[in-house]
Amino acid sequence: AVLPGRLAAMIARAEKAGAEIAVDNVQVVREDGTPEDMMFPTGYLEELGEISLTDYIAGNIVFESRFNLGYLKPIFRRRFLDDNQLRYDEKLRIGEDYILLASALAKGGRCVVEPTVGYVYHIRTGSISRVLELHHVEAMAEADAAFAAAHFMDDGAKAAFARRGRSLRKAASFLSLVHHIKARAPLKAIRTALSDPAAVRHMSMPIAARLRRVAAQFAVGTGR
Repeated sequence: AVLPGRLAAMIARAEKAGAEIAVDNVQVVREDGTPEDMMFPTGYLEELGEISLTDYIAGNIVFESRFNLGYLKPIFRRRFLDDNQLRYDEKLRIGEDYILLASALAKGGRCVVEPTVGYVYHIRTGSISRVLELHHVEAMAEADAAFAAAHFMDDGAKAAFARRGRSLRKAASFLSLVHHIKARAPLKAIRTALSDPAAVRHMSMPIAARLRRVAAQFAVGTGR
């Protein structure tokens, strides 16, 4: 939901800085209607001021924090999008905001930050942006590969991009691991864990305990 005065505040901020893009803070509301804290501390956004391509990629590392910069809802100068032939990728079900904003930054767009809240984000059970599945991660990795092929990145952005790529691979391994556990496929779960031990670090204690139990059962089975 968009709050009154949001566009005016963002446009004023962008025009003052001569920027083509603007983002603002987000109010998080639980499914029962209870407001949570703002998505990002106001002081953090005030200090950030402007988001570079390196900042943005580094702020979109999967599973690193509850919310990342990809949750921000940008507005763009229409002429800038038209001049650079930038549009949302309709094939992406998750991460389309990230790719569009990253592409705009790679094309030389400047993104300023309005630290006040202008958008309300409602957390709903089953929301595609809150329930990450393996095919989502695979689609994000494909979109990232296309982005890298299409855009120049400086050393800082390349380093952040490589870090994001590692996080996507770990996320894919983690989601595969969870799938195998739920499917009661201990051999596949153990193979996944052994091939990418870092994926296990993403697991909560109950699931990790379950994996250890499955591994123990498998070890007993092979000893018979």
